[in-house]
Amino acid sequence: MQIEINANKRDGQGTGASRRLRRAGRVPGIVYGGAKEAQSIDMDHKELFFGLKNEAAHSSVLMLNLGGEKEMVLLRDYQMHPYKPLVLHVDFQRVDAGHKIHVKVPLHFKNADLAPGVKLGGGVVSHLLTEVDVVCLPADLPEYIDVDLSTLEAGHTIHLSQLSLSAGVEIPALTRGEDQGVANILAVRGAADGDAKAGG
Repeated sequence: MQIEINANKRDGQGTGASRRLRRAGRVPGIVYGGAKEAQSIDMDHKELFFGLKNEAAHSSVLMLNLGGEKEMVLLRDYQMHPYKPLVLHVDFQRVDAGHKIHVKVPLHFKNADLAPGVKLGGGVVSHLLTEVDVVCLPADLPEYIDVDLSTLEAGHTIHLSQLSLSAGVEIPALTRGEDQGVANILAVRGAADGDAKAGG
């Protein structure tokens, strides 16, 4: 399911114009990239605020409905108020269906309770990465990547090269020879000591 963002084109520039928009419950933003010039836009704050709570909005190709004209975009940046639940500004980048894009995709860890290092060894799962940079065509972009921990033992690590990727998705770090760890299981020394004492 594709997420759609509704926006209006805007002409007003500068801090004063942005302040007036925010007072009216609108969020100033910009959409750039592709063959078109950058366009200043504004969006309904409530709709955008709750939209940003959806994890998929940060790692999916979105459909920007700009005054009836629709185009594919990526959420590239947004600014929040330091302590209020307010979105201050948002940046979108246009994407071309025929060109590959670089996007950070979240990792979803599953089956931690089945991992031998947890179930038998009493270890604790440590997430070394929470997202990974991928390259793919917009149509191939996954919302997230599953990390199956069901066979992970204490002291062992799952690396980027062991992730199951859908067709057309690449991890640039692997091309550079950087096979980073994604998750491991740390043995809990106290549990091991307790078992030893119980056995003795």
